[in-house]
Amino acid sequence: MVKSFQGVRMAEPKKAPIPQILVKEYMSTGLITFKPDDTIDQVMEMLTKRRISGAPVIDASGALVGIISEVDCLKEIIKGKYTNTPKFPAKVSEHMSIDVLTLSPDLSIFDAASQFLEHKIRRFPVMKDGVLLGQISLSDVIRAFPTLRQTTW
Repeated sequence: MVKSFQGVRMAEPKKAPIPQILVKEYMSTGLITFKPDDTIDQVMEMLTKRRISGAPVIDASGALVGIISEVDCLKEIIKGKYTNTPKFPAKVSEHMSIDVLTLSPDLSIFDAASQFLEHKIRRFPVMKDGVLLGQISLSDVIRAFPTLRQTTW
């Protein structure tokens, strides 16, 4: 019978946990927002001017009540073409998405990427304790990955 003896070993030092890359580090703040009573004309003008594809809709108290996007505006454009009306007076509340999925600012950017793939949407409002803090878009997430170092991957 052969016995193996490896002797006393030094315990390997514990490595510090790799810091997570979080949504709050890449989300946009200072958002363009709309009110439910704004018109689609106003939305299209602002989306075009700011070169964005959508924005949160908040009520008078600042609570998130929906999201309005370019796709939502298309509904009114099609209606205007059908009725031969060049103006788009419909209210945001008539076309906004009201089933809004949100993300936490403390969610990892990798988990956020998974949410984008799962739900196939372009933006998530970022909320904490019922307060709108910002928004993270698919392009924000894509922009984050080239800056990651090998140690944070």
